[in-house]
Parts: sequence; C-alpha cells; structure tokens
Amino acid sequence: MKELTHWINGRHVKGTSGRFADVMNPATGEVQARVPLATVAELDAAVAEAAKAQVAWGATNPQRRARVMMKFADLINQNMDKLAECVSREHGKTLPDARGDVQRGLEVVEVCMGAPHLLKGEYINDGGPGIDLYSMRQPLGVVAGITPFNFPAMIPLWKMAPALSAGNAMILKPSERCPSTSLMLAELLKEAGLPDGVLQVVNGDKESVDAILDNEVIQAVGFVGSTPIAQYIYGRAATNGKRAQCFGGAKNHMIIMPDADLDKAADALVGAGFGAAGERCMAISVAVPVGKKTADALIERLVPRIEKLKVGPYTAGADVDYGPLITKQAMERVKGLITSGVDQGATLVTDGRDFRLQGYENGYFVGPTLFDNVTPEMDIYKQEIFGPVLSQVRAGSYDEALKLTMDNPYGNGTSIFTADGDTARDFASRVNVGMVGINFPIPVPLSYFSFGGWKKSAFGDLNQYGPDAFRFYTKTKTVTARWFSGIKEGGEFHFKAMD
Repeated sequence: MKELTHWINGRHVKGTSGRFADVMNPATGEVQARVPLATVAELDAAVAEAAKAQVAWGATNPQRRARVMMKFADLINQNMDKLAECVSREHGKTLPDARGDVQRGLEVVEVCMGAPHLLKGEYINDGGPGIDLYSMRQPLGVVAGITPFNFPAMIPLWKMAPALSAGNAMILKPSERCPSTSLMLAELLKEAGLPDGVLQVVNGDKESVDAILDNEVIQAVGFVGSTPIAQYIYGRAATNGKRAQCFGGAKNHMIIMPDADLDKAADALVGAGFGAAGERCMAISVAVPVGKKTADALIERLVPRIEKLKVGPYTAGADVDYGPLITKQAMERVKGLITSGVDQGATLVTDGRDFRLQGYENGYFVGPTLFDNVTPEMDIYKQEIFGPVLSQVRAGSYDEALKLTMDNPYGNGTSIFTADGDTARDFASRVNVGMVGINFPIPVPLSYFSFGGWKKSAFGDLNQYGPDAFRFYTKTKTVTARWFSGIKEGGEFHFKAMD
C-alpha cells in the first residue's frame, strides 16, 4: 500500500501521528494509497519553519519572486500530462477535464508573473506643504490555504501562486481525498527555485484545520468547500484575528428565454450540468425556461443529448464524458436526493440511480439524471446536489425566472441565454449573483479578473486570484514624509521646516 507524505522544508516527510485516511480509486472503490493526518504539533512545527523561511523570501525582490513563477509555469506545462493523470487517478474526472483543471490553475500562475506591477503602491508629491505620501504593499507573513477535492490542481494553484508571489510563506492543506497533486506541485516549485520552507504541504483533517485557525502565526486563511464549513472557518478565523476568504456552495441557474437558440442552450446545459459529474461549484444545476413552449422544446432537445453521454473511468479514454463521484457516501447522497425528487412530485425524465458499468460495479458512478416540473420547495432544488443531476424549473415570465435566481440563498454563478440585448443587460445589472454569463454557461472569469460569489456562496470581502488576491495576501502601509532644509551658520547646520 502506497503511503503518502507531507512536504516540509523542501522534502517529503512521513507523518508521525499514526493516523491515516484512505485515498480511494473512485472508479473501482478500492483503496489506492494512505495519506497521513497531521497532529497539532506537526502543523505548528511546519508553521514555525515557514515563518523562518518567509523572512528572506519576503525581502526578495518581487521581480525575482516572479521569475520563480515563470519557471514554475514552464514546469507545469512540461508535466501537464503527469499532473492530469494524478488528478484523474484520485478524483476520477476524465483526462481532458483534468487537463482543464491544471490549465486554469496555470493561468493564475501566469498572471502572477506580473506580481511587481500588482504589488505597486501609490504616491503623491506635495500632498501638503513639503509633504509627500506613498503607500506600499507588504506580505502578511505566513498564510494558509485549505482546498477541496473537486479541483486538486486548480484551487491549490489559485491559493499558492498569488500568496507566494506577494512574498508570503504558505501552509497548504489539500483535501485528504486527493492529496497527491499538491505534493507534485510542491516538487515543481522547489525545482523552479522556491526556497525550502516557503511552501509547506500538511495533510490532515479537521484537527489540522482547527490547528491552522488557532495558530497565532498564521495571518490569513483561504478556503473553498461547502457553505457550512466555509461559514465555520470564516467565523473561527475572524474570532482569532485572521483574514479569511471562504468560498462555499452554489445553486447556479440558467435562464432560457423564448428567443434563445435552444440547440446551443441545450448543448451548454449538458456540458455545464454533467461535466465533472456535476462536482463543480460553478455547475449549472437548474434550468429555468421561460414559457411552456420553451420548456417543452428544451426537454425535447435535452433528452437525446443526455442519453448519448458516456460515463466511465478516466482510463477508458477520450470517449468518456464524465467519471465517478468522489466517494461512496457522495454517490449514496446523490441517489437519495434523486429519490426525494420523485417522492416530492418532480417529473423524473432520465434516471441515473441504476447505472452499472461492467467491470466497475463497485465504482461510485451515477448516470445522468434530468428532472422536469421541479419547484422551489423540493429538496433537489434547495440543496446543492454536487452530482450529475439537472433540474428544470418552469417560469411563466422573465421576471419570475429572475426572481427565482435572486431569491435563492446562493449567489455563485448564473447565466442567461437570449438573443435580446436589453434583456441580457437588465439581467446582468439586476441579478444578485457574483458571476454572470450571457449566452455562456459557466462564467468563471479569466485569471486577470477575480473569482467570487455573493450571498451564502462566499464569506469575506476579497475574491480569489486577480487583483483581489494580491490585496488579500498583502497589507498596506502608508508613509507620510516631510524633509527639512539645512542652513549652515558658523560651521553648524540649523534646520527649519520647508515652506
């Protein structure tokens, strides 16, 4: 049985707690490795070493830190296939999807090559009589990232690249379900020239998370996961005087107007609803067609597309559209929610509960599932399913569809498909959701913008990556300076304030 490690001071280190978590193969249900779960003492020791390493790293010229990111990006490209295979092996997503996972993280690394520009402060000459004012951005010190299972490469890169580029040291606690990719990225960062100790990868569970939140040296915490955990981490971090950006769950709606291209809308819904087995916080899980004619026509287009989807292990090659869910518990939860939808009166159009794959009978697979006539009172509407389940909620008007989106407690992403510019502009302006797509199903911003939701999808003032990340991982110091002129009298200098 393969035993994984922590990454401490630039090398692999075995855990000492005696506690381990199983790393499963989601396609077979078999244990493929064990990952150590750190104690509070192990976590605190890693933080202490990171604090020592951060002093010199924080004093390093930002351009030289950016050169490490340049080399790191080159190494990610060189190792793209190995990283993608590692993601697929532990998560179960297809290889094309896994490459996309790595690629979207890589794009943030590329933006961080511009750290010298993003770290610039402000300056004003003669802000007062003989007074100059300027500000500078300085690293916080030691920060932490707590990342989820569903993007084992992308989200760790979203955290570590800006934090390190800004001059911080980072404690990264990846998901214990998919830890190997973070360890590979740590190896590549060392090869790129990152000094030992600046990045520490500490594997663990809730004990490690609480140790991060309570450690007085750690100044900021970034988290992605479920809303209850995001809320917990945000509250405990704030109580302990730490900055926190915590991103939680979602229930993303796509409104389909009567004038929309329904074929394009159906294609978009299938990709956004079932890609990565629906295990994405930006997945579209609710389709809201406006009008009975639109709803009926959309269902007619969705069914044949869904029936063509191929589900299987990543090793089956490019023909597979999506793979298994992450755990048996996740599979059972999704199937239970499908059953609740039937019991509560929704129309089950396609049923994925009985999906079986020969040779992979113990894998955590759920077939693509489509509901019609879903209402807001149903559990399948209220809960984030995080599985390959798409619900159609019929709306009688644009205002009714907009209200559905705005009344939902989550506010991560949303989309509208329409041919009318006025409707699209009104939607983008009024909807209370953080990321909006217009004829675009998954509106994840490009890496030089910032990613973040509203309402119960996010806790904290600043978003992930882009300019907001550099604001989050630095503190601003403002200097007010006045110099005095010297006048030499009798061999001595006398100073007076400049007029």
